[in-house]
Amino acid sequence: MTTMHKPWGNPPQPADGRRGLPAWRLLRLELRLALHSRLAAGALLMLALLGAVAVACGLHAVAAQRDALRRIVGVQGAELAVLAQQYRQGGDAGMAAYGTPHLTVNPAPALAFAAIGQLDVQPHALRVRALGLQAQLYESEAVNPELAAHGRFDYAFVLVYLAPLFIVVLMHDLVSGEREAGRLRLLAAQPVRAGSPWRLRIALRYGLVLAAVLAPFAAGAAVAGAPLGGAALVAAAAALYLAFWFGVSALVAARVRGSAAGAAALLALFVSLTLVAPAIVNAAIARQFTLARGAELALAQRQAVHQGWDLPKQETMERFFNSHPEWRGTAPVTERFHWKWYYAMQQAGDDAVAGQARQYREQLLARDDWTRRAGMLLAPVNAQVLLHRLAGTDLQAQLAYQDRIAGFHRALRHYYYPYFFNDQPFGAADFAAAPRYKARAAEGGVPPDALAALALLAGLAGWAGVRAMRGVAP
Repeated sequence: MTTMHKPWGNPPQPADGRRGLPAWRLLRLELRLALHSRLAAGALLMLALLGAVAVACGLHAVAAQRDALRRIVGVQGAELAVLAQQYRQGGDAGMAAYGTPHLTVNPAPALAFAAIGQLDVQPHALRVRALGLQAQLYESEAVNPELAAHGRFDYAFVLVYLAPLFIVVLMHDLVSGEREAGRLRLLAAQPVRAGSPWRLRIALRYGLVLAAVLAPFAAGAAVAGAPLGGAALVAAAAALYLAFWFGVSALVAARVRGSAAGAAALLALFVSLTLVAPAIVNAAIARQFTLARGAELALAQRQAVHQGWDLPKQETMERFFNSHPEWRGTAPVTERFHWKWYYAMQQAGDDAVAGQARQYREQLLARDDWTRRAGMLLAPVNAQVLLHRLAGTDLQAQLAYQDRIAGFHRALRHYYYPYFFNDQPFGAADFAAAPRYKARAAEGGVPPDALAALALLAGLAGWAGVRAMRGVAP
């Protein structure tokens, strides 16, 4: 009787559950399979090239803005030098406050090249005087909305609108292509866990697309000198957004029977999620929060100032003293014209439209808040909100610049008030000691709710896609 001897131990099993092939060799084979298609290889190359062009366009736009700011600063310095010569022997403080424009600038942040955002439609330099603030804040709001509507071709555009199309190219026939080639039954007969080969293929394609998207951004971030933390967060947002689309694509690829049907279904989802739904949300928000233009607010402030010429001087001074009681004890205005009355009239004009200005700002913030809420359900909207916030080019960054202007304007007025109300002499040293605006680049932020929402959407889509792949049948 022959005795059968069992081999010592069990043969080693690769990590992915297949027999006979190590995981690295399977990965290499899947990579060759993925790049064997000229369409897939060309799509990845085209995506990388588009990303590089978008990053180059963003860097060029930021460089052009900074170059313009340097020229503006040079012109401002020359103008101030000429004005300073006029006060070498002393002069009129009221005329100095009236005729001296003070430059405020909003340099682009380091990550602005990735998401231009508000930099295209909002001023990045504004000259203010010690006159009414509201009229000066919005007098440069002269952007043609039809020219600004299309936005910039930047990295955010490539990521949000173009990358999903390339994912459709790579994923629409993931299962149906094997079925149509007659290999699906062979794959289903392999002694592996359900869905395992599909997970490897999806992960490989996800890594290739992520590399094609992040490589140009990493190069742009290095050129721009972007902070490592901010660049990492942008990369994380991009990774989550691509994961969402790969999950959606896997779900569709597992359900459809043919490649054409898969492509049509994914394109329909792309149009619905990136174009139709955001347009509907934007229209609903615009209908709910109807905004007047800032130019109308500036006009209202100017009208309030002009009406002050026909009011009794004491009435104007009383309006000023209500917000500035520290000057109430000064001598009354008895002359036909006095600078303290003129600047009190300017301040009264700002006070007259303070409620409108506050309402305008609240409505802007409400619209922005509802856009972020829409992003909790719409990944494309969420990705744009995240990128603009991280880059420091969103509405909050622009309002922060306006707040800095308002603070500087307040310091400027308070510097000149003692000369008006106390009739102090004004000379060259006083002109030189006037406040100067300290430039500071806008700072990006990390909206944790938006980041968590995008992670949740990506997780749900990925879970649904993996679950659907387990049930793939020949």
